[in-house]
Amino acid sequence: MESPERVELPAAFEDVDVDVLVQLIADMMERLMAHNDQIPLSPESLTRFHSRTPPGISILEYLRRIVRFTKAERSCLLITLHYIDQISARMPVFVLSSLTCHRFVIASIAVSSKCLCDTFCSNSVYAKVGGIPVGELNVLEREFLRMIDWQLTCTREVLQEYYVNLVRTFSTGLYVINDALSSSGISSDSDMDYDATPSPTASPGPSSQPDVLSRGSNGSPTNHRREPSTILIDTATLAPEAPQPPTLEQNMAFAAFQQQHAMDMDAG
Repeated sequence: MESPERVELPAAFEDVDVDVLVQLIADMMERLMAHNDQIPLSPESLTRFHSRTPPGISILEYLRRIVRFTKAERSCLLITLHYIDQISARMPVFVLSSLTCHRFVIASIAVSSKCLCDTFCSNSVYAKVGGIPVGELNVLEREFLRMIDWQLTCTREVLQEYYVNLVRTFSTGLYVINDALSSSGISSDSDMDYDATPSPTASPGPSSQPDVLSRGSNGSPTNHRREPSTILIDTATLAPEAPQPPTLEQNMAFAAFQQQHAMDMDAG
């Protein structure tokens, strides 16, 4: 059986079809979730982004819904991956899983749109599109800003590195960038950065880092705890927060989660 012909994509992420970019990002997130869902939950790992059960909509269709109704820009979609890396490095207990991904994504796009775009939607629109109450989105937005420490920008080159890496590691191998200038150094017509000053914590490119999902996913022994997987970040460049014991709120949420899980098991 012949393999499908590979589709060549533009060298710059600004020029790629937005639905193709959504497919690339969703593919990455699905692999992250498949890996991170194997990490057992603990009270101290619970965040405001956790739902009790995985949402009934795939992350691919969720992203498509967000793009359709909010016209989210490519930079806002791509920078979500940068935010995942940054928060995972700053807060090692945070894990992007099937229980956290959807809420994280809608909060990320709401925040990044306000930071990077001249026009954006109101929180009531983002909440309706994301399928959560606006009050909950307001809480998620504040928590997101606290977790990211208000570091909401990065250089264009960082986003370009994410784009190149997404194409290179796409599960089906359908897409390819043949242009030799597709590295982070490629210059667009505007030659603009999303942050005038390169961040010292910007994720390094794939040339200096292992393949995506390489950390904690190389067949480690089953008696060892799996580590959360990130994308491009070099965690040595960031100082993570010191581990904290679970709060009363986390313990109560964890008990409710266990109770819900037991009820689901009984019903099944």
